[in-house]
Amino acid sequence: MSRMTRWGRALDPENVLPEYPRPQFVRDNFQILNGTWDFAITDGEPPTTFSTIVVPFSPEAPLSGANATLEPHQTAWYRRTVVLDHDVARLVDAGRSIVVNFGAVDQIAHVAINGAERAHHVGGYLPFSVQVHADDLREGTAGREFDIEVRVRDYTDTSHHSRGKQKSKRGGIWYTPQSGIWQTVWLEALPAAHVSSVEYACDINAGTLTVTPHVAGAVTDGAADGATGGALVSVRVSLGGALVADGTVPAGKPLTLTIPDPQLWSPESPTLYDVELELPGSETVRSYTALRSFGMAPDAHGVPRLLLNGTPYFHMGVLDQGYWPDGLYTAPSDEAFVWDLEQMKAAGFNMVRKHIKVEPMRFYHHCDRLGLIVWQDMINGGGGSYRFDVITLPVFARYSRRDDTERAYGAFAREDAEGRAQFELELAEMISHLKQVPSIGVWVPFNEGWGQFDSVRITELVRKLDPTRLIDHASGWHDQQVSDMRSLHIYFKAFRMPRNDGTGRALVVSEYGGYLYEVPGTRPEEKKFGYRTLKSAEALLADFTSLHRDQMVPAVPKGLSALVYSQVSDVEGELNGLVSYHREHVKMPAQSVAAVLAEVLDEFAESTRPLRGD
Repeated sequence: MSRMTRWGRALDPENVLPEYPRPQFVRDNFQILNGTWDFAITDGEPPTTFSTIVVPFSPEAPLSGANATLEPHQTAWYRRTVVLDHDVARLVDAGRSIVVNFGAVDQIAHVAINGAERAHHVGGYLPFSVQVHADDLREGTAGREFDIEVRVRDYTDTSHHSRGKQKSKRGGIWYTPQSGIWQTVWLEALPAAHVSSVEYACDINAGTLTVTPHVAGAVTDGAADGATGGALVSVRVSLGGALVADGTVPAGKPLTLTIPDPQLWSPESPTLYDVELELPGSETVRSYTALRSFGMAPDAHGVPRLLLNGTPYFHMGVLDQGYWPDGLYTAPSDEAFVWDLEQMKAAGFNMVRKHIKVEPMRFYHHCDRLGLIVWQDMINGGGGSYRFDVITLPVFARYSRRDDTERAYGAFAREDAEGRAQFELELAEMISHLKQVPSIGVWVPFNEGWGQFDSVRITELVRKLDPTRLIDHASGWHDQQVSDMRSLHIYFKAFRMPRNDGTGRALVVSEYGGYLYEVPGTRPEEKKFGYRTLKSAEALLADFTSLHRDQMVPAVPKGLSALVYSQVSDVEGELNGLVSYHREHVKMPAQSVAAVLAEVLDEFAESTRPLRGD
């Protein structure tokens, strides 16, 4: 059957993902560099001939047109001559410099400008940038131009590097490996002094928003504070186009603004405040944020619960792998992202667990504006293979083992000290990269023991990096009894509330369900996988209903505080999605699913209601 989604069939190879890729930090002067690049794969030596590839789709993805697989011993080569758009060239003439931004390149990238290497980046899921100097530009027949070359190695699951759900030999819960450039490439023209980042913090009780802008580069004339020598940044906060607060602050310093009649963000009311950051004489950046808080505390009856804006809130979520049949890691269009998320909202979910993947920033933007809390997983890595008794056996016979000894490192495929250090580095980078996303409510460092290590210490690190979010330190099993949640995965058997472990954590089922229903005519050419097989859509809905009504609803008064159903879509042979892999079939009517989930939410509202007189 065709591997193309309807968005893939409509793709224009010369106008690929044209949207500005960083909606929470927008500059008007940019140029998207997606589209056709020269491409080759060799055993390491520079290529003598090139074919072509459509960036940012990996060579393994049908939409790339490359029809190639990058093996662990090979090198992928990308090259392109970049001709500056007229508007960008005009800004360069006015003294601005060029920065080329890469959303993500899997796994190890070397970038050269006009043959001179300018960047070396390790980690297949996080962004990086490359400076283009004024003397790198030359006059070409079509305008100002320069050459860019990207050299990539990807070890997939043969090394300690972060790899996610990719596996050299796919099957079951492990999917087709992908490599190379898989997120948008774009350039921007930056003034000598420019806003480099912004941090937000809010106090919903005081009704305040604290904005801390950061500036890089030399301070331009008229933009300096004589007392401090720092650049001054003007901050304007608006709601629905109306200014609600403003002020001026030295770069790197916090500005606390009182927000009149503060409107709090929630899945039911995803209010976003627009923020404008102006560095006078240099540039203006458009951003946004939200007023909300996440927490964990006992409810009125002393039962530990997750909180949103200080109130018990049930996280009703769905697991999202982020794979596409035509783009693999890369959604074929922005509309495809939106379609997935809107399906989940219509079905009654208020949360999505982004599973073992960091998405492009536009994904998180849509969660922000549509109203979906995000549980963000860190990317797993570790040695070339995981042990069955560590990662799989606990689904049948639950047990936990320590993860902080040399013996444990061997059991969890974390013997390599360099690999452990790289994981910590990328974890910190991921949190820094995503920390300002309003919808992210939970960090998940480890899942099912995949490359797990030192999770008590890692939890402390995450807490230090971001004390405003919740942490699920070990989703599934090998619980070290830290963080905010006691996190269970329930497959193949009925769910029963476990005994209270005395830790005072909220009880969550962070994966469950995974019911397989094969939509006629959609089966891939591989062995199918799921956790319970149903023969019809009617049987699927009936079992989905009884699963929640008979097992989950009765557990809510006893402390169940969150659910994450597996999963959004089928992926390759894993046919347990709520929608088919091509997104052509919704397996259960959204209103029927929403009605079932409403029973859980109603029970939670009743169970957490304060007693009369409290």
